[in-house]
Amino acid sequence: MMKLEKTQLTLGFSPLTDCAPFVVAKNLGYFEHWGLDVTLQKQNSWATLRDKLHAGVLDAAQMLAPMPIASTLGLGVAPIHVVTPMVLSQNGNGITLSEALVQELLSVNKIFQLEFPLDAKLLKNVIDYRIQHNKSKLSFATVFPYSCHHYQLKDWLLSGGITFDDVNISVVPPINMVDTMLSGDIDGFCVGGPWNAKAVRGSFGATVVTSSDIWQDCPEKVLGFLSSFVETNPNTVLAVCAALKQACIWLDSVPNRFETAVMMSQQGFLGEPLEVITPSLLGSCLTQAKLSPRSVPSYNQFSTTVDGNDVNNPDVEYGQWLLQKIQSSGQTPDGIETNGCIERIYRSDIYAQIAPLLEKLD
Repeated sequence: MMKLEKTQLTLGFSPLTDCAPFVVAKNLGYFEHWGLDVTLQKQNSWATLRDKLHAGVLDAAQMLAPMPIASTLGLGVAPIHVVTPMVLSQNGNGITLSEALVQELLSVNKIFQLEFPLDAKLLKNVIDYRIQHNKSKLSFATVFPYSCHHYQLKDWLLSGGITFDDVNISVVPPINMVDTMLSGDIDGFCVGGPWNAKAVRGSFGATVVTSSDIWQDCPEKVLGFLSSFVETNPNTVLAVCAALKQACIWLDSVPNRFETAVMMSQQGFLGEPLEVITPSLLGSCLTQAKLSPRSVPSYNQFSTTVDGNDVNNPDVEYGQWLLQKIQSSGQTPDGIETNGCIERIYRSDIYAQIAPLLEKLD
């Protein structure tokens, strides 16, 4: 066993279905096996999680895949070097429209039922109708400005000829999405599970498209550390990664995923019922009340893709692609230096050290 520089750790996570690796590693004793005494601390907003990681209140955190890039470049915050030695999950998000907007879609487009995944051109017809009749803009929410949700919503809207100028965009914490839509403040949102399923189960809206439909098999959540922590605690970082890799492998099994849903239904994690948490874990997308769910086998991926590829390797190409999304969204100020930054953030060299450690367990 490696000599660890630090054994007592506080890890931050967001109450989402894809926090599963943290929950599994804690509940099944994987952290403990590697000599770690881990406290999991739930954070309801991504901005709070980021700020606590930057301040050293959290030793590491589940992060949105673009977040380490934004932190390192100083986007929306003072720059601080954050690295990711491991991808925790792929896919997992969905775009849900309010029931009122669904009815408007049906009326304007003169159709009787939506087809999934929804063609965004049908939404463009609603926007054009609203303009012609001097009605207010539609409002959508994402979870964080520098998130896959933000860029996925943008790309889906663009596929229908809609730009962010045509709608209002706001940021709402995942846990508040459904209530914000129910209040009428937003007409739709892009969020991770289980909040899409909660909206459908309550007949509040319809999940019209998943992130698997927009971007197939791209990183969604990553493990984030401050670079300074990695430099002073290299063995501890490897131990955390090894425990989480074991959890991700365990999650490849469908029966294990149901057990994970039971774990996450506890109040300290998601605190939502099984019928809300389970569907996406089992490759099922709830679309609309009283309709059969869609089969989306890649809805949540934690260790291997349906094609057998390694989900967890923080490949620099993924980081470069996300950086391009950030840049194309106009979120990088003029003159900001980005050359070589992804190689310092997406650390596949650290990830490569995990496999030999796990092989010793066999």
